[in-house]
Amino acid sequence: MENIKREYYLKKIEPFIGKNLIKVIVGQRRVGKSFLLLQIMEMVKESNLNSNNIFIDKEKYDFDEIKDYNDLIKYVQKKLSPNKSNNLFIDEIQDIENFEKALRHFYTEKNIDIYCTGSNANLLSGELATYLSGRYLEIKVFSLSWNEFLQFNKLPNNKNSLEKYINFGGLPFIKHLPFDQKIIFEYLKNIYSTIIYKDIVARHNIRNTNFLENLVKFSANNVGNILSSKKISDYLKSQKLNISPQIVLTYLDYLQQAFLIYKVKRSDIIGKKLFEVGEKYYFEDWGIKNAIVGYRELHINQVIENIVFLHLMINNYNVLIGKSGAKEIDFICKRDGAKVYIQVAYLIPDEKVRDREFGNLLNIKDNYRKIVVSLDEYTLKNYQGIEHLHLQEFLTDFT
Repeated sequence: MENIKREYYLKKIEPFIGKNLIKVIVGQRRVGKSFLLLQIMEMVKESNLNSNNIFIDKEKYDFDEIKDYNDLIKYVQKKLSPNKSNNLFIDEIQDIENFEKALRHFYTEKNIDIYCTGSNANLLSGELATYLSGRYLEIKVFSLSWNEFLQFNKLPNNKNSLEKYINFGGLPFIKHLPFDQKIIFEYLKNIYSTIIYKDIVARHNIRNTNFLENLVKFSANNVGNILSSKKISDYLKSQKLNISPQIVLTYLDYLQQAFLIYKVKRSDIIGKKLFEVGEKYYFEDWGIKNAIVGYRELHINQVIENIVFLHLMINNYNVLIGKSGAKEIDFICKRDGAKVYIQVAYLIPDEKVRDREFGNLLNIKDNYRKIVVSLDEYTLKNYQGIEHLHLQEFLTDFT
C-alpha cells in the first residue's frame, strides 16, 4: 500500500526528535495518525540507525494483553535496550487504562523518546498535564487539506476535483475507494459508528444512544448556524426527546472530545468580548456530515463554510465567529498578532446578496485583510478593497 508522506506534520515534529519531550499526536479516528506515526518512526530510524524502536498498536490483537499502565510498563521494560537510545511509539494510547501513569514513569527514565497517538482531545489532562507541564508537545492532525487531497488521490487542481472534495471530505483512506457516493458514504458511516460507539458511548458509559445520534444529526443539519443548548433541547423535545440543556452541553462536549465536531465561540468585533451563549459547530470531516444527513445542494453553503473553517484550523488560525451589531461575520481568524475576516457564500447572484456579504465586511473599520469566499465561476477579485476568491483559489493559495 502506497504510503504518502504528510510533510506538513513531519516538518512540525522533526525539530523535536530526540528531545526530552513526549510527542503526542491527536485527532479524530481515521485522519491518518497511525500512518503518520509510522512515518515518524522511519524518520527517527534514519536519524539514528543504531536506535532501539518499540512499537505498540492498540488496534491490533497482538497487543491485546496490554490493558493498563502496569502491563504497558512491563512490556516496554522487556523491550528496552540499555546500550542504545530507545524510542517508544504507541498508537491509540487511550485504549490503555491509566496510560498517563506509564508515560510519567517513562519520562522520568530519561532514556526513552516517546511518541504516541490518541483519538481524544482530553488525552493529556488532569494530573499528567500538571505534572508534565512544558514537557510534552501536542500535534493536532486534521483531515486532508485540499492540496493533500489532490496529492493523495492523484487529481488535477480543477472544479471536478473540488466537487469530489466537497462531497466526500478528506479522510485519507478514500483514495483506495472508487469515487462512488454509495460506497464512500458507507465507509464514512462505519467510521462515524466507530467514533460514536467506541470513543463516546463506551468511554462515557452512555445509555441513551438514540439521543446522542439525534444530537449529531441535528448538529449536521445546522452546521454554521448559531446554536445554544436550549435551542437544541427545545428541538429534541419537539421530537419527543425530553433532554435538559445541561445534558445537551455534556453530550456536545463528548462529541468535541472525540474530534467529531468543533465548537466556535462568537466575539463582539467592537467590544471584543466573547458571548456566553450561542456558538457554531463544524465537523472535523464534512464527508461524515454528508454521509449522516445526505449531500444536498440545499446545504452546500454549510459544507463550504465547514471546508473553509477546517482550512483555517489546519493553518493554525485561532477562529471565532464575529458579531457587529445585528450583522454576523462568518470567521475572525487570528494568528501571530494579525487578523483576517472571512465571509462564506455559495453564490453571489445579485446586488442584494453582494451588498449583504461584502457590506458586513465593509462595516469593519480596520485595515486587516477581508475576504469573501464563494463558488461563483467569475469572482469580483476586488470589491472596494475586499478580496473575492473562488473556494478553489482560497484552498490552493490561502495559508
